Amino acid sequence: MALVAGIDSSTQSCKVVIRDAGTGALVRQGRATHPDGSEVHPDRWWDALQEAIGQAGGLDDVAALSVGGQQHGMVVLDRGGNVIRPALLWNDTRSAPAAAELIKNAGDGDPASGANYWAGATGTVPVASLTLTKLHWLAANEPENAAKVAAVCLPHDWLSWRLAGHGPVEHGEANLGALTTDRSDASGTGYYSTATDSYLPDVIKASLGHVPILPKVVGPLEAAATTPAGALIGPGAGDNAAAALGVGATVGDVVLSLGTSGTVFAVSATPAADATGLVAGFADATGNYLPLACTLNATRIFDATAALLDVSLGELNGLALSAGSGAGGLTLVPYFDGERTPNLPDATGSLHGITRANYSPANLARAAVEGVVASLADGLAALQAQGVQAARIILVGGGAQSTAVREAASALIGLPTLVPRPGEYVADGAARQAAAVLTGQFPTWELDAEEPQPASPAPEVLARYRSYAALHFPA
Repeated sequence: MALVAGIDSSTQSCKVVIRDAGTGALVRQGRATHPDGSEVHPDRWWDALQEAIGQAGGLDDVAALSVGGQQHGMVVLDRGGNVIRPALLWNDTRSAPAAAELIKNAGDGDPASGANYWAGATGTVPVASLTLTKLHWLAANEPENAAKVAAVCLPHDWLSWRLAGHGPVEHGEANLGALTTDRSDASGTGYYSTATDSYLPDVIKASLGHVPILPKVVGPLEAAATTPAGALIGPGAGDNAAAALGVGATVGDVVLSLGTSGTVFAVSATPAADATGLVAGFADATGNYLPLACTLNATRIFDATAALLDVSLGELNGLALSAGSGAGGLTLVPYFDGERTPNLPDATGSLHGITRANYSPANLARAAVEGVVASLADGLAALQAQGVQAARIILVGGGAQSTAVREAASALIGLPTLVPRPGEYVADGAARQAAAVLTGQFPTWELDAEEPQPASPAPEVLARYRSYAALHFPA
């Protein structure tokens, strides 16, 4: 029985799962927390990884491992392999003006032309989360640090490098040429072309002032390195790509993730290039593509509605189920914190169609559920406008455990819905990749999921939602 390890180094914590390479059976696991904040020294990730590995019983009997990690984070190293400054994470927004400047500059002052350039060049229009915008910020605000940058990598790249036995050296130069990454994480940097699978050195030079060492992009089934003990290290992946592996998503599958915010991504055979900026044209971890759209408002809408009605989330689910599809004509547009898809950062939420007959706790609960699912349906529509073929929905995240959410997804999206049991999808995907590197092919592990729910379309409910959501667009 060969064992493989999958690592998920997320914003909040580090998880390690150790599985049987052939069957995918879970053998043991561990977990450790990360510091809060949007700026974290990578050493803290390494410390958490060691703790999680210890909880999981160590890696001495593991034949291969792989790391899935939070995307976009800027890790900058000097010639000695030392971290120059704490990493700026995806959720650090200080680089938002830099993103706007990059778009404007690429279009010679015309943002629309600039957006077209970036969509064509990288598949993604710059936003604050991308690594490139953070490097642009670094050069403008910390020029002394920018001048020291000998290599730039992402969180999962840095951890894989350390697991291979590399690190800072006291004197001389570190082995920065041993840094590796994969297509999925490279595609979220802002200086990598998803369509051509190549870095864009002129792009990074224009922001940072020079071209640093960039991690080698390793193929989906290629070992990036070995640990000092001899275990193979897989190419790793960005968290969404690893999650897609973890739930077994293939071309035609669309993953809807309901957490604090919402994410919609699909495995696609063709790259995306959306000049509106709604869809990020990422790559996946198998050689395909992973176009992705985000919504800002998901389960926290349920939290707010439950608090208003003074009920638990379980009771909110029961109320929503008792109301039935359409909420009696009540429609909630859930732009409580502005919105990303569509791009309405200053929007607020709204409640429509109120009558004395339908203004009840049950209908309000149902409207909250349907509003969140409808906003995710808009994210799916943005993917489909990029040519994504959608045959099945895979519903994950905390919100997926709500029966009312599942019913709403079946009705508003109108596709068969699969709901995996709660699990560590990113770590499981990394473990599956490790097994693929070990054996030469991705294993067909059985997914622990509930029986697929057939579609029961209710297009009139989604159409009504969209008519009210359209009122939020500026004239």
